[in-house]
Amino acid sequence: MDVDAVRARAADLPTEPGVYQFRSGETTLYVGKAVDLRDRVRSYADPRSARIRGMVERADQVEFAVTDTETQALLLEANLIKRLRPRYNVRLKDDKSYPLVAFSDHEVSRIEVTRDPDEGALAYGPFTNKGRVETVVKAIRDEYRLRGCSDHKYANRDRPCLDYEMGICSAPCTGEIDPESYAEDVAAARRFFEGETGALADPLRRRMEAAAENAEFERAANLRDRLEAVEAFHGEGGEAVSDRSDDRTVDVLAAVVEGDTARVARLHSERGQLVDRSRHRLDTPTVTAAVENANDGEVVGDAEESVVDAHTPAAVLSAFLTQYYAEREFPDAVLLAERPSDPDVIEWLEREGVSVRVPGAGREAKLVELALKNARKRGGRDDPVGALADRLGIDRPARIEGFDVSHASGTAVVGSNVCFVDGSARTSEYRRKKLTDRNDDYANVRELVRWRAIRAIEGRDDRPDPDLLLIDGGEGQLGAARDALVETDWEVPAIALAKAEELVVTPNGPLRWPDDAPELHLLQRVRDEAHRFAVQYHQTVRDEVKTVLDDVPGVGPETRKGLLRRFGSVENVREASLEDLTDIDGVGDTTARRLRDRL
Repeated sequence: MDVDAVRARAADLPTEPGVYQFRSGETTLYVGKAVDLRDRVRSYADPRSARIRGMVERADQVEFAVTDTETQALLLEANLIKRLRPRYNVRLKDDKSYPLVAFSDHEVSRIEVTRDPDEGALAYGPFTNKGRVETVVKAIRDEYRLRGCSDHKYANRDRPCLDYEMGICSAPCTGEIDPESYAEDVAAARRFFEGETGALADPLRRRMEAAAENAEFERAANLRDRLEAVEAFHGEGGEAVSDRSDDRTVDVLAAVVEGDTARVARLHSERGQLVDRSRHRLDTPTVTAAVENANDGEVVGDAEESVVDAHTPAAVLSAFLTQYYAEREFPDAVLLAERPSDPDVIEWLEREGVSVRVPGAGREAKLVELALKNARKRGGRDDPVGALADRLGIDRPARIEGFDVSHASGTAVVGSNVCFVDGSARTSEYRRKKLTDRNDDYANVRELVRWRAIRAIEGRDDRPDPDLLLIDGGEGQLGAARDALVETDWEVPAIALAKAEELVVTPNGPLRWPDDAPELHLLQRVRDEAHRFAVQYHQTVRDEVKTVLDDVPGVGPETRKGLLRRFGSVENVREASLEDLTDIDGVGDTTARRLRDRL
């Protein structure tokens, strides 16, 4: 876009707060927030830094979204940065976006809490406190009985589901409520999210008072708690200000910047005791040679958009604070090595009841110094993830997903998908899948990786895309995984780790790394965990499968499980000696001979 195009576009924008996007075709280059959208975008007609000038020249359009408050603009900006990953924004790797409340675009609308609304859905938010949002949505469903089920569960029902029996759905799926009445309930629920607190608070209060009069004190107390959450919901920026009166929980943050990457170290203190520490990597905006050689250092608009500020710890802390607290409780206080460059971030935290300080001396200053030491650590044994990136020549793989398959001679075939973030297992994001029964490891790996890829591409997997795939196996398994990636057009780097010689198999061939290399130990942990998780699931599925053993007199379900656990497959049971068979609990001489005869 040239100067005239920017000014012409700015003239069409409203003077309200909101978020704007500079885009090139379907790609978002930059996301920013503004108190006044028209004035903010107009300032890009005369950018004083080479980086911003280059971004504007690449853009061919400016999109915008109006928000009710500056706080909502701040949160929506962070949401979009994480979802769209624009190259000119500082962005936190592997973080979650803020929750929204969405009403689906169906004739019978569904209400849900989501971070990625369906196309056409009417969404409200974003909100910083997911627990409060879920409480309000439960109250909405309890009062207006809106459906929360998936389209698959909704379709072709001949009787209402359990939600109807529990009184939280009016069962439009089976005609228990007519479409017009249901639409009125949806409209009432939407009025609440549009600011009419009484649409939900008034009936809640009446139910609470009725419960108290009937001496249903526990129910009245539950309704009171729900009412408090509902009445607090429409506070500043859609969130209530927390009532915190002391510094029992403290987060200490410090950042360092090296080129186009940055690290933030976080120490967490409760009641004066350090109870947790973590490090996080962020991508800073792309820097061209022209920017590196620029020396004017002038600032236009937001501080984070200058050449200097975009690569300073202050700008990194601004980006980190909003993105990190997407789905976490706010601490009572945040101690920082330096003040964030964006004053809106500080105002938002303080409105949430968080005390923000940059200590100069005393115990708090020592905590900040400790956080700085943690942020400065890099490479080698202190950072096996960074060492792995250097060894493979790829971007830092903060999120690694491991894959393995397990079966017994082609039966009870299953696959595992484990996840490690910054070198630590993230068990809540493990997944597993039953696969087609066949004795073909390559085909099994291809099916497993293809399943993960399709779910990611279609938006059916609620996890972020990984930075690296690790396949348990050798060149054949890696080739099968890469076939699945090519077939689905999912662009994620993949390698394999072979058990026999611990060779790291890459698309360019196998590599032998030193046995004591921390990056090899990291891959071994991921590989071994994928194998363990696959075998565990296979044993569960195998025990559920009917086999020829069930037809042998004297072999019941428990004995069958014992035989399969010991020998691994029916084939191995066939090869076992009478002496080995009688070692199994429940298998005597007679049963052992029957097994030999039958098999």
